[in-house]
Amino acid sequence: MFKAIVGPCVLTPHAGEFMRLFHFDGDKLQRARSAAKQSNAVVVFKGPDTVIAAPDGRAIVNSNAPAQLATGGSGDVLTGFVAALLAQGMPSFEAAAAAVWLHGAAATEFGLGLVAEDLPSALRAYCRS
Repeated sequence: MFKAIVGPCVLTPHAGEFMRLFHFDGDKLQRARSAAKQSNAVVVFKGPDTVIAAPDGRAIVNSNAPAQLATGGSGDVLTGFVAALLAQGMPSFEAAAAAVWLHGAAATEFGLGLVAEDLPSALRAYCRS
């Protein structure tokens, strides 16, 4: 599968998906960096301590992930946020990092009772008009 990646690409696995795709030991940061290098893609290893790793070794840890994001479909919305930023010309690593932060901020803005479909409208609080 990874041989098919020839341009900018962002993968957004949660822990279960990550384990099916990659087989690395170490802490979450080490595993995300290894996965990014192997896949030649930016890897967003989701969770309460989401790691964003680039093939060149850059990595950041985002802790802006409230518990209400643990709802079905929220990862799909995150992927949409990443795609929207990429479509506007933002580089992959920066788009992934910004999308992850905005995803958490939108969830915090909405509060309890969040379902994935609420995230795009909650994001409007962070957009220019």
